[in-house]
Amino acid sequence: MSLNPTIRPKILVVDDTPANLVAMRRLLARAEADVYEAESGNEALALCLDHQFALVLLDVNMPEMDGFEVAQLIAETDQLRETPIIFVTAAYGDDVNRMKGYTSGAVDYIAKPINDVILQSKVRVFLELYRARALLQQALDELSVRNEQLTSEVAERTRMEELVRHQATHDALTGLPNRVLFRDRLLAAIDQANGDDTSFGLAYIDIDGFKGVNDQHGHGAGDALLQAIASRLGARTRGSDTVARLGGDEFAVLLNDASDREAALIRCQALCDAIAEPYTLTVQGERISAHVGASIGIAMFTRDPDGDGYDRLVARADTAMYDAKRGGKNRCVMAD
Repeated sequence: MSLNPTIRPKILVVDDTPANLVAMRRLLARAEADVYEAESGNEALALCLDHQFALVLLDVNMPEMDGFEVAQLIAETDQLRETPIIFVTAAYGDDVNRMKGYTSGAVDYIAKPINDVILQSKVRVFLELYRARALLQQALDELSVRNEQLTSEVAERTRMEELVRHQATHDALTGLPNRVLFRDRLLAAIDQANGDDTSFGLAYIDIDGFKGVNDQHGHGAGDALLQAIASRLGARTRGSDTVARLGGDEFAVLLNDASDREAALIRCQALCDAIAEPYTLTVQGERISAHVGASIGIAMFTRDPDGDGYDRLVARADTAMYDAKRGGKNRCVMAD
């Protein structure tokens, strides 16, 4: 990994004597860093807030605000406290001043008059440290971006898998469970009823007059009608029920809370009445009126030695539906 070429170390030199700044500029000419200069503590603090410095070379003896005060303020500022400071002073041998400097936040001292070899050696160490930290931060940033990409990719893959599963078990036109999912729900209801000795109802629904609407107004009207019927069925059933489109104009409803024949018949008659209400469909900007009915066959699950399994229960409901059609359509018939 190479360091971003736009990341170039910056060094701040703080000294109130212009001649010293010129000398430091000459000594740092080969440091492969951008050198900034400040002639006072206030100017140095302002530059520190605007730039991220790899190193601050700070003169101790300055008027108004000395180096110790500048270092202390830098150490107390959250965004600056990691900035390394080397004090440049003629009082390097003074233990009191040295301890005061370390307490203020200095990491090292350089004595005046400055030995260029010592200066360049110490500056090189801090620039290498800065570059290493910059590389590490760059790697962490790239890792963070990659983690975000992976998280996004995983979320998208999960979404697509859920979509595929949904499409495999739901009708594309109405959004209702399809025959596959309805079979699973019905088998689960049979197992539960066998386990706790309860009953439930199964309704098979065939739409009366659907072919006429489809033939007269086209498949677009037929699709819109099926969607409207699905919406009415969903609105007039309970959350514990399952409404499914089995194919064509055939629907089924699993009435989980219908514990007896009378309750199931009342609820299915309400569905029959709802389906028979007039429809106003909008197809390609045109408003179309439609009237259809529903033939509904109902079978109650029974638990006994010769009772219902999946195939027998479905057959009973289907037979009752055809009995409703033969009996005049737009009605409900309860299976024997």
